Amino acid sequence: MEQEKFFKEDKKYQPLAYRMRPQSFEEMVGLSEIIGEDSFLRKAIRKGYLPSLIIYGPPGSGKTTLSILLAQAINADFIELNAALIGVSEIKEALQRAKRNMEMFRKNTVIFLDEIHHFNKLQQDVLLPWIERGLIILIGATTENPFFTLNNTLLSRCRLIELKPLSNEDIRTIIKRAIQDKERGLGFQNIVLEDLAEEEIVRFASGDARVALNTLELASFLAIPDSEGRNIINLSVIEEVIQKRIFRYDQRGDEHYHVISAFIKSIRGSDPDAAVYWLSRMLLSGEDPRFIARRLIIHAAEDIGMADPFALVIAQAAAFAVEFVGMPEAQIPLTTATIYLACAPKSNSSIVAINKANEYLRKYGPSLVPLHLRNPAFRGAEKLGYGKEYKYPHDYPEHFIEQDYLPEDVKERFYYPSDEGMEKIIKERLKRLWRKRYEK
Repeated sequence: MEQEKFFKEDKKYQPLAYRMRPQSFEEMVGLSEIIGEDSFLRKAIRKGYLPSLIIYGPPGSGKTTLSILLAQAINADFIELNAALIGVSEIKEALQRAKRNMEMFRKNTVIFLDEIHHFNKLQQDVLLPWIERGLIILIGATTENPFFTLNNTLLSRCRLIELKPLSNEDIRTIIKRAIQDKERGLGFQNIVLEDLAEEEIVRFASGDARVALNTLELASFLAIPDSEGRNIINLSVIEEVIQKRIFRYDQRGDEHYHVISAFIKSIRGSDPDAAVYWLSRMLLSGEDPRFIARRLIIHAAEDIGMADPFALVIAQAAAFAVEFVGMPEAQIPLTTATIYLACAPKSNSSIVAINKANEYLRKYGPSLVPLHLRNPAFRGAEKLGYGKEYKYPHDYPEHFIEQDYLPEDVKERFYYPSDEGMEKIIKERLKRLWRKRYEK
């Protein structure tokens, strides 16, 4: 396979992360459930069988390496392509090569498509008959949720494998291995990595082996030699290499949705500390502050609502500040709004009310507007009875008079005020005014 050339090339100029790529399943860390001795994949490849796969996971979790090792295990030809860079001609060339492999040598071909989410529907559909006929084994790698980015027809023909970010312990294992390995790693440099420096690399990597190894390699160039011939990497060296923490965050990918979900749920759960943490993470990761402001407005109406109607005003003010003031100063009103909403009493009665009304109308359809509620402000309306018997509330005590505002056939109640915050006062007023309706 072409990939085998990697092991024969001069490693002098290869990045450490590339040199340390595992050469066997046993060298891979954090994937025991997927490639352990009793796993489906290991049992399948022992029999020479490998299904088409979609491997989904964050950067640096081992998608490419796993694909290479699986292809090697069944002695298949390995064709590596990047879906973001290739066109139709490269696809056709790879498919023809796979056809020749099968017809002339009875040899399987694994086509590895990195960033497969960049393929459009037509490009994905081109692969389907080749997968079905067994002419290719497709392994597609993606950092984005395949259920959002890939066709159902393609997903139905592939087994989905999800890789998780590596644990801190996995990253430590990879770092130690790189320092000790004298053939592919930094073992010949007599590196001493201090504990605090190692912890900072682990934190900075955030589960990405490639980031950890790249950081370690850069630090090795700045290592401080001591009198015993050792090269010391301490915390100050790592801080100089890192300079600014980079957060894994894709504004269109899973992390975007995971973090905003955690943000909203923290506000809903009345935890201002957690809410500010997730807000900070989004802002430091480059999230659009207007997106955050929009979510605050929605949350103020959906989860706080009538318990504190002023929360919506606070959220709107923060959104205005984003546009009027701009970043980075706008993070302050965004934080103020976040804390206010997190601390505010909660009620979802507004969204429950509109959902109940929507459900009722979809089920029963619209009813006629009662005559006394119809607009009488045109010639002939009086003869039709429009507005007749309408009682003007301001002419009565408390500016209220009980009358029917729903169609005669609609007996449903939609709004059920809670006992939280200001809504408790609203509930008591409605119970006093509408005794019959709210006596339940």
